[in-house]
Amino acid sequence: MAEEFDVVVVGGGIVGLSTAYALTVARPGVRVAVLEKEPDFAAHQTGRNSGVIHSGVYYRPGSLKAQYATSGAAEMVEFCREQGVPYEVTGKLIVATGEGELPRLRALAERGRENGIPVTELGPAGIAEYEPEVTGLAGLHIGTTGICDYPAVARRYAALATEAGAVLRTGTALRAVHRRPDGLTLHAGNRELHTGVLVNCAGLHSDRIARLAGDDPGVRIVPFRGEYYELTKERRELVRGLVYPVPDPAFPFLGVHLTRGIHGDVHVGPNAVPALAREGYDWRTVRLGDLAETVRFPGTWRIARRHWRYELGELHRSLSKRAFTTAVRRLLPAVTAADLVPATAGVRAQAVAADGTLLDDFAFAGFDPADPGSARRMVHVLNAPSPAATASLAIGREVARRGLAALAAGG
Repeated sequence: MAEEFDVVVVGGGIVGLSTAYALTVARPGVRVAVLEKEPDFAAHQTGRNSGVIHSGVYYRPGSLKAQYATSGAAEMVEFCREQGVPYEVTGKLIVATGEGELPRLRALAERGRENGIPVTELGPAGIAEYEPEVTGLAGLHIGTTGICDYPAVARRYAALATEAGAVLRTGTALRAVHRRPDGLTLHAGNRELHTGVLVNCAGLHSDRIARLAGDDPGVRIVPFRGEYYELTKERRELVRGLVYPVPDPAFPFLGVHLTRGIHGDVHVGPNAVPALAREGYDWRTVRLGDLAETVRFPGTWRIARRHWRYELGELHRSLSKRAFTTAVRRLLPAVTAADLVPATAGVRAQAVAADGTLLDDFAFAGFDPADPGSARRMVHVLNAPSPAATASLAIGREVARRGLAALAAGG
């Protein structure tokens, strides 16, 4: 006997669980299910990030990332306060260590102000007041940045959705999708489900779920592993809060930074190297199917041609602890290789277009509420980069809005 739902969400990370929670708030009584293939929720990107509540200073004014981050940071802090989730508003330093970075630092200050973020410009003495062991020519202090426990946030979303009647299932992978005139039939694990709408929040596998459902997403997820070290317990006092380099807009990733987490640990990283599997958290994990899919995709080679010099540096830092330590010492001169121990790595679900463009903003596909004649019955979240965790409440509401509009349009 098939189970009947109005909306089925695929993916039990922070975006999928926030969407389920938002659906129950927006329409009490709606029949919602969440399918997660892992034995527990938040097993991948949500459970493997540095826990930063981002302010939005980096993001292009007017972009969805900027809109979500600036409001999302305050909303996340309030949610953590109300729900008893550990958090702290720590502020953040962005530090220029070379003359060539100073114009970019000034441009970043202006961008932050355009996004409505309080920014304080600092000289070397000002940097030292916040972080005595950090050196730089100039810096910015962003007061609205914080840290929290995102797996705990995800668990609260799951609990709130369950309390409102949603059905949450772990260890249940989606295997097939069949379209019917009145909805969709899903085969997941050993279950058959009927649903009016499918919402795809599958992160590292979002493009695959879209194709499984019969939609061409137009992009491919190319996995990049972010490798971290952390400071030994004896050396954690070197870093008081969050310290970031000035990003180079010519490169797609932010660079090595220092993050004191909510439980007192200090993460150093990440770098960004190609992962040999979608869930490839170390060099030993190779999935030939994943690797072949990445290698066959034209966008992969176009990325490589565009950024090969940058990526060689990342690979060097991945394979050489000495090189990684040298990169860290630009911000934190007192650190030594002996102060760094390996920490949990993460894999970024980076959506890439066929021309090699790395999607920088949030990307949705499937049903479009502005065009009721568009593809119905499905909503795909194809790219949910940082600050997805920070802004997960707002993103969940947007995805829920699209899902409920698809449900209404489908009759």
